Formats: sequence, structure tokens, C-alpha cells
Amino acid sequence: MAYIRKLKSKKWLVEIRKKGHPNVNKTFIDLKVARKFARDVESQMDRNVFEDYSVASGTSLKDILIRYRDEKTALKKGSKEETSKINLLIRHQISLNSLMRLKSHHIYKLMKELSETRANATVKAYVNLICHAWRVAKREWGINLPLENPCDMVTLPKVNDARDRVPSKSEYAKLLEACDSSNLFILKDIVIFASSTGARQGEILKMKREHINFEKKQITFYDTKNSLDRTIPVPDHVLNMLKSYRFGNYVFNTLARRLRKHFTIACKKAEIKDLRFHDLRAFFATNALLSGMSIAQVSFLTGHKDWSQLKRYTRIKPEDLLEKVNNVVNIK
Repeated sequence: MAYIRKLKSKKWLVEIRKKGHPNVNKTFIDLKVARKFARDVESQMDRNVFEDYSVASGTSLKDILIRYRDEKTALKKGSKEETSKINLLIRHQISLNSLMRLKSHHIYKLMKELSETRANATVKAYVNLICHAWRVAKREWGINLPLENPCDMVTLPKVNDARDRVPSKSEYAKLLEACDSSNLFILKDIVIFASSTGARQGEILKMKREHINFEKKQITFYDTKNSLDRTIPVPDHVLNMLKSYRFGNYVFNTLARRLRKHFTIACKKAEIKDLRFHDLRAFFATNALLSGMSIAQVSFLTGHKDWSQLKRYTRIKPEDLLEKVNNVVNIK
């Protein structure tokens, strides 16, 4: 049975009570709309096809992202990076939409904004977070949601793992010069460390003073991307630089998003286009191989389990090998 009554606010409250179905309450400005809603819901209940989306209507994307971060992300290995992504989504306007109002065009708008400053793989990671949080809310938390996940209705950007970008030595010199005037005063040291060790961004930002063995000139990276600890030798110039970092728990105490922001600013100042922080890993691998290191040695330093994966990070050009080719068979 449906009941419709006028409230003091001059809105119309629809109350529907029917055995075997959840109670439904909804307010309307227009009486005709209220009556139509009541008829439609009663008809669906009579045919046992009524779906109660009241919880979904009262739950925002922000609500499930916060719960997902606290209950799911916190237990993951890469929790710090994923938490950072979720916090950005929570601050974004898209999170204000209720789960019933969230549509594919909201996702497309988010993707467009993110793609202005982030790689396709990162944009895809943000969308996948929303998608997974939606599925967990539906399957595990019992929130009745429409069958269609709005993320499933969008075409995700293509990710090309075969990125062919490594800074030239002149670009690298300009980058270091630009880092000198960065508001992130440790930026230059982080860039030097990355390009001198081939370490991943996450490994660098998780590094603590206790991980450095100054006597043996070694650093150990714990809980790396491939789940293995890795100990590598440290060049003297890097070791001398690290000796000045005496305070704090982490050696380089900054967040990934802050590092990315100031790295981008430094690249713009140096007039270097299409360079990402991760390309410094390729810079190290390429120069290590050109210096005469074997694939096995470089793979040991970079932490690649499969040597074939190292090929993605190696950007050797024909001009780099000209001198070596001339020396293969030297006929005078």
C-alpha cells in the first residue's frame, strides 16, 4: 500500500509498505511525479521485479572509496601508492556522485583530466580502482547496485609498454641544472640516485638509513615490486651524497605525487619534453650496458627476474654502437 502526504516543506512524501518487500520512502516536489513513482513501484512489487536501490542512492562514490582504502588497500603490498591514488579520487568532484548517479560520462571526464598530466597506464589504474571498489561494494558489502558498472561502459586508454624514451646526456645535464632551483630541495639528489642505481621510484621513497651499509658500500631494497629483497653496490658519489642525510626515518622524505609534480616542473624549465621519472631507470640500464656490463650484471642491479624484461628499459641507438662496430674487425 502506498501513502502520499504533504510535508511542512511543501514536498510530497511517498511511503510504500508491502509484505515481502523493503519499505520505500521518497520525497518529491511534484505531486504527479510522486503518484507515478508510487504506481510504478507497487506494480514492480506485484510482479516481484522491484529492486531496492535506496542504499545505493544514499551512498556516494567517496563513501565506498574510503571504506575500500581502509579495509582493502591497507592490507595490500603497494598500499602507499594506491592510498595516494584513492585520496586523489576522494578529493575529486567525481566522488560526490551517489552510486546511482555515477555514469560513464563522469568516468570519461575524469580520464580526460588525468591524461593531461599522467601516463595512460596511470589513468587506467585510477579507473580500475573505481571499478574494483564498485564490485566489492556490490559483492561483499551487500549494496544493491545496477547490473552495469559505469567503468565497464568506458574504453580505457591503450598502454604501450614499449616506451622508447631515455634522456640524452645533454638533457640529463639540463635536468640537473633545473633541479638546482626546485622548491623540492632533495629533487636533484633523488634524480642522481635514480640515474646512478636504476632503482624504482617506490624503492627510492621507501629507503631508510638503516638500509644503507656505508662500510660495505651497499644498499638493500626491501619488499620490492617482484617481492624480493635486493642488495646492490653503491657508487662513491652516491654514497657521499647519502652521508648528508642523517635525520628522519626515510632518506628521501617526500610523497610520490610531490616528486612527480616537481620533476615535471624541472623538465619544463629545462625544456625537456615527454620525460618521466621512470625513464631514469632506462637511462641507467642503457648506460650500464654501453659501459660494458653484461645483461646478467645489469639485471642483477635493476632487479629483473627475467632478462628479457630488461629489453624494455634498454634504449641503445645505432649511433651508440658506431665506435664498437668499427672495432669488431679493424682492417687498416
